[in-house]
Amino acid sequence: MNWTRTPEQTSAEPAVIRAKALELLARREHSRLELRQKLLQRGFPAEPIGLVLEQLAAERLLDEGRYAELYACSRADKGYGPLRIARELRERGVPEEIVTATLAMLEDSWPAKLRDLHHKRFKSHYPADVAGRMQQTRVLRQHGFTLDQIKQLFATD
Repeated sequence: MNWTRTPEQTSAEPAVIRAKALELLARREHSRLELRQKLLQRGFPAEPIGLVLEQLAAERLLDEGRYAELYACSRADKGYGPLRIARELRERGVPEEIVTATLAMLEDSWPAKLRDLHHKRFKSHYPADVAGRMQQTRVLRQHGFTLDQIKQLFATD
């Protein structure tokens, strides 16, 4: 990626900033924070970026709810649980109410996602002793699943 500044990018023209923002959004959804950071890295001044982002949000071209949903579904499909996905969304600047709503939407799918991850990592072998249970719990916790979800998984063995 060539992120060097060109003379047109250092201008505060909202049309130029908007064009670059739309180019970035055409590739994939972004949170407001991610898009702001990418535009700042490209040398655009902060004040006009804020105005452009407000306009894009008003036009629903920049939609953090849509971003959160796509991100959460993608990460859940890769075996990550609600705790980790929530932390990652917060790190990307997604407001807490959107994080909560997005995870609530996926609430019914967590047991199946956890079973899939357990099968992938442990071939569905449930631990026979405390050490094995602790080791499996640690791995599943690192993927962002809650202790209650893990206990339910082990209770169904």
